[in-house]
Amino acid sequence: MGRLTDGISLDKTEMRAAYCAALIGEARKNDKIVVVDADVRHSVGTEPFYKEFPERGINCGIMEAQAIGMSAGMSETGMVPFFHAFGVFATRRVFDQIFLSCAYQDLNVKIIGADPGVTAASNGGTHMPFEDIGLMRLVPGAVIIEPADASMYPAAVGYMARNYGVHYLRTSRRKTMRIYPDGAEFVIGKANMLADGSDVCLIASGIMVYEALRAAEMLEAKGFSARVLDMHTIKPVDRDAIVAAARDCGAIVTAENHNATGGLGSAVSEVLVETLPVPLERVGVKESFGEVGTQDYLQKRFGLTAENIAAAAEKCIARKRV
Repeated sequence: MGRLTDGISLDKTEMRAAYCAALIGEARKNDKIVVVDADVRHSVGTEPFYKEFPERGINCGIMEAQAIGMSAGMSETGMVPFFHAFGVFATRRVFDQIFLSCAYQDLNVKIIGADPGVTAASNGGTHMPFEDIGLMRLVPGAVIIEPADASMYPAAVGYMARNYGVHYLRTSRRKTMRIYPDGAEFVIGKANMLADGSDVCLIASGIMVYEALRAAEMLEAKGFSARVLDMHTIKPVDRDAIVAAARDCGAIVTAENHNATGGLGSAVSEVLVETLPVPLERVGVKESFGEVGTQDYLQKRFGLTAENIAAAAEKCIARKRV
């Protein structure tokens, strides 16, 4: 079972700062790592990388398709490019280049999509991807990682740096709730169980892990026992953990800062249908575009709160008893 930090609270470190520190650590060990930015070195937080490795940072400007093409070419020469843009522009805008120039050519390109879903907040609907996971799940061989907090970056960035292929890191820029202690262990492709339970399993990723933990407390107050899984790797998804949850709990709720279709909920649904079907409820964005607002407002607006998860869990538990 994964170990929780003592007293979950707002982290003191921004996600982008923790990410860049992890990337610099890997770059010190591997001189093939280079940074490619679409004019986001300040907003995504790669400025310290440029200062330490000025010859290994390239700002392409707001030309994401060109940047992905350049990254593919650099990979062909043996470099390990880490491409950075806001999540909507790192995936949807350049999907054809990712698919054909990177994945189809079997190249080694790392894609970092910042401020996914409601974490885009005041940047509004044009910068608010609810579909990026769904797109990247369609890329053969791609790996998709979404950290719940800053503690995961050393493991995630290290894995990306050392393993060949197209990887997508879906990450917030600013401070998030700190779930794990320093030095927590992560295995890419293996979910972390943060709480055990027998009535329902809450499977979450990213910022929704904290909401799932809060929902588990709400359910406990009503006499329900909830397992909580941090599914930090959405592709390849941890099939064993999903099947075990279906067998042990008999009801599953997924929670994601993404469209309820195409992302984590769909990945879990596919595993259940193919192995051990049980009642499932999906907490996610339903047939909506993004909009401007604070993250708190947007989570309520799109039903991405602990209360929404708890309500879905009670509905799911009732379904298994019918």
